[in-house]
Amino acid sequence: MIIVMKPKAPKSSIEHVVEIIKSNGLETHLSEGKEVTIIGVVGDKTRLNLSNLEIAPNVDKIVPITESYKLSNRKFHPEPTSIQVGNTSIGPDNLTVMAGPCAIESEEQLILIAKSVKKAGAAFLRGGAYKPRTSPYSFQGLEEEGLRYMKKAQEETGLATICEVISEASIEAAVKYVDMLQIGARNMQNFQLLREAGQSGLPVLLKRGLSSTIDEWLNAAEYIIAEGNRNVVLCERGIRTYETATRNTLDISAVPVLKSKSHLPVIVDPSHASGVRAYVAPLAKCAVAAGADGLMIEVHNNPPCALSDGPQSLTFAQFDELAKELKAYAALSGRNF
Repeated sequence: MIIVMKPKAPKSSIEHVVEIIKSNGLETHLSEGKEVTIIGVVGDKTRLNLSNLEIAPNVDKIVPITESYKLSNRKFHPEPTSIQVGNTSIGPDNLTVMAGPCAIESEEQLILIAKSVKKAGAAFLRGGAYKPRTSPYSFQGLEEEGLRYMKKAQEETGLATICEVISEASIEAAVKYVDMLQIGARNMQNFQLLREAGQSGLPVLLKRGLSSTIDEWLNAAEYIIAEGNRNVVLCERGIRTYETATRNTLDISAVPVLKSKSHLPVIVDPSHASGVRAYVAPLAKCAVAAGADGLMIEVHNNPPCALSDGPQSLTFAQFDELAKELKAYAALSGRNF
């Protein structure tokens, strides 16, 4: 449920309504726009006497929220959210590009890639230290050693850093080294991990599950936000369908759908969506045209020799060319690159 205050309602009226709600054991979340303040109510609404709220000073209307997700709901927060990570913001004014290797292989390799993607225009270095792989015999990542390399790359380049976490132990390690946590597709509904990420104090990138609906995805984001962490970014990375020409099927329609349902920033990962290097650039441009707030792109110094996902990784030259093209797309959409 949300309570919409009248335009330019005084602070005293807002505080009065908040006090009524909290005195009944419920929580409130304020969304303060230029003209109107919206008070979101979280908890058992049967405890409230709605008649008393409706006649409270400067209350315009009470609107029920029928969706199971509340805090990630656009009705709670009509204005799009912008999330600050280091010196970078992810949100409606910018096209934020995250780039780097699927798996961190060595300190020298990571710093080489970091310098290259920064020169091309990336704001984030992405790199996998923990790799949840389908086969137990595939490369599983360097773990905390890889995180130390991420920290070194951040110090040398100034790029913000993001790494996937897969357990409570990996979160405890990652918070010491990186600026943002990533919850991968396989863990989107690992609810205990979501709660722990919400308690980490770091912004969280939440990837869509392989076969998850948008409502399931937003409910997963709700687990993180409910722990007090409002800094959540959604990442569309393709869903599993019957099509075999690509690794997954990029649901480009998810971008405008999410924009209509949620205030959270939305980025797209065309690398995992396609699994094919040649398709990454066209899908990246489609994502920007659809309204995505950013992109996550895999880049490697020597893709044929990559320990993970070489076929979908761009070379330095390919990423540099794509970045130049994306600047024009960003300008057309009124965003800073």
